[in-house]
Amino acid sequence: MTRFQQKTVVITGAARGFGAATAECFYKEGANLVLLDSAKQNQDNTGFAPDHVLFLECDISNSQAVNSAMQQAVQRFGGIDVLVNNAGIAYPGQPEDTTDDVWQKVISIDLSGTFYCARAAIPYLKKTRGSIVNVGSISGMGGDWNFPAYNAAKGGVVNLTRSLALDLGQHGIRVNSVNPGLSKTPMGQGLAQNSEKSRKFMERTALGRLGEPDEIAQVIVFLASDAASYVTGATVAVDGGTSASNGQPPMA
Repeated sequence: MTRFQQKTVVITGAARGFGAATAECFYKEGANLVLLDSAKQNQDNTGFAPDHVLFLECDISNSQAVNSAMQQAVQRFGGIDVLVNNAGIAYPGQPEDTTDDVWQKVISIDLSGTFYCARAAIPYLKKTRGSIVNVGSISGMGGDWNFPAYNAAKGGVVNLTRSLALDLGQHGIRVNSVNPGLSKTPMGQGLAQNSEKSRKFMERTALGRLGEPDEIAQVIVFLASDAASYVTGATVAVDGGTSASNGQPPMA
């Protein structure tokens, strides 16, 4: 399929996990890719044609760096059609043990970085009547034990998505959020490798398993595509049914 041929997609946190899977999906759909990550990316390992990809090292918590990255994307490919705000971090800890540095770091990347990227891309998305897909989390739809900063940041992403959808709809820009459950990504690796914790999690998941990065990526691509042309402001849980539960264990 080539739904995104001659279109340019900017993806943050593109070096691994959901970001890498999303880049692969868009590439197969014919897109030009602008791949942002805080770490230097190994271009030789992607298999992407050099003419269709731009790798940029970018700290999205730095608004000036974000502005520069969007400008470079437009200089290279002529515009921006899709922004995927995927970059994020998480640190566990009790509220009283969450330091100022940890709080600020999580908020600055997960929430502020999402806003900075959206703000910088909006002038270009207005020209293409493009789309933004924010990668939130089911942790932004409800609380977790021991993740106060992450819950606050991802909850902010969910509501920022709604706010942007309202403000940008008049320009034909759609804004949606994809909210994964525990998946086989580097961020979820520690929990996934703990057999006892993993078992408890899967018992609360309707499908009884962890998500694959590609399963989340496919939903991101759908929301960015014309197939979702009347979808904006949506909060889509891609969590195997975890958030379908009211929190009570099976009673029969």
